[in-house]
Amino acid sequence: MDQLTRLQARRIALAAQGFCDRPHATPSTRTFDRTLARTGVLQVDSVNVLQRAHFMPLYSRMGPYDVDLLRRAAERRPRRVVEYWAHVQALMPVELWPLMRHRMEKYRSERGKWGFVASDPDLEQRVLAAVRDRGPVTARDLEDEFSTGPRTREHWGWNWSEARKVLDYLFLVGDVAIAGRTSQFEVVYDLPERVLPAAVLDAPTPTEQEAVTELVRRAARSHGVASAACLADYYRLRLQPAPGRASTKVAVDELVESGELIPVTVQGWKRQAYLHRDARLPRRVTARALLSPFDPVVWERDRAEALFDFFYRIEIYVPAPKRVHGYYVLPFLLGDRLVARVDLKADRANRVLLVPGAFAEDAAPPETAEELAAELWRLAGWLGLDDVVVGTRGGLAGDLAHALGAPLGR
Repeated sequence: MDQLTRLQARRIALAAQGFCDRPHATPSTRTFDRTLARTGVLQVDSVNVLQRAHFMPLYSRMGPYDVDLLRRAAERRPRRVVEYWAHVQALMPVELWPLMRHRMEKYRSERGKWGFVASDPDLEQRVLAAVRDRGPVTARDLEDEFSTGPRTREHWGWNWSEARKVLDYLFLVGDVAIAGRTSQFEVVYDLPERVLPAAVLDAPTPTEQEAVTELVRRAARSHGVASAACLADYYRLRLQPAPGRASTKVAVDELVESGELIPVTVQGWKRQAYLHRDARLPRRVTARALLSPFDPVVWERDRAEALFDFFYRIEIYVPAPKRVHGYYVLPFLLGDRLVARVDLKADRANRVLLVPGAFAEDAAPPETAEELAAELWRLAGWLGLDDVVVGTRGGLAGDLAHALGAPLGR
């Protein structure tokens, strides 16, 4: 197979992401492991207007599940996932830690990711010693001891304490690891040897190109079919070669030569595509799922447009009057198409799932409102909410309210 239609590519991509897996009546650790193997990473984000980002891709594929499945995997020994800057901030399988060591050394040479410099040159070792002696700890636990003055407030979202800046740097370079998060979503830090399994820490460090090739291999499995740019984006890798550095292009060439990747053309794609040799092309996809803005199916917006003809931008940082669809908008996957998008908010105080806006895509099937209504009730139940209330924004709002059996704008 050297030519794919867009429909075939879409079905391959959805199968690779786990949307054709047989559902388990009660998702278990086995279900979790299978789903994580499909996605590879779970992006972490602080926005909690609906549900934390890392919980949502599992729900989209597994259905209602006990979120303690993920918490246990991330916070209890033997840990199976750990946070690192693998895509962006993300939960990844612990066995990826050795593959990230070259990234850690890069951050060390660049003094971190954000350019923060400790005012006291000895502060890093003092904070690291505090983690060693007292861990696990949050930045708040160390803030007073290592503060060099009042925290500034001029940079929204970045007014970190000195302890927080140093801990973030130590995390990026691998001197500390994330042991979990508090109920307020604060990061809990500890030494890697108290977080990661010994076998992971003792594993040899591959060459940089070996690490990149393995990450491209995993990205190809998770994508099914992808361009080199898609493969590079999955683990945020360098696409083109640079003097003395590894690259996605070299990895792709190696995997093509070994037969693991097969060059193909995809209808409407301008870029060369690559099909993983184990990718499955299902005859049909029967998915029904709401996708987080940070879901691997849609997080690379150009890929989502190429596969689904779905133009998607998150509008969290857009001023409210200028938003087109809403604050926290989730695409709705029905079958093998993205047929609608809904602005959602969990009103936990009143135990209501709010739908301020609902918008159908062009050529959405007639059953879109009814299928979306069923999915919203399922999501509400998983979130512990008792009702679904639809607002007035969007051409789908009226039909959706009718399908839910609720008056519009209630």
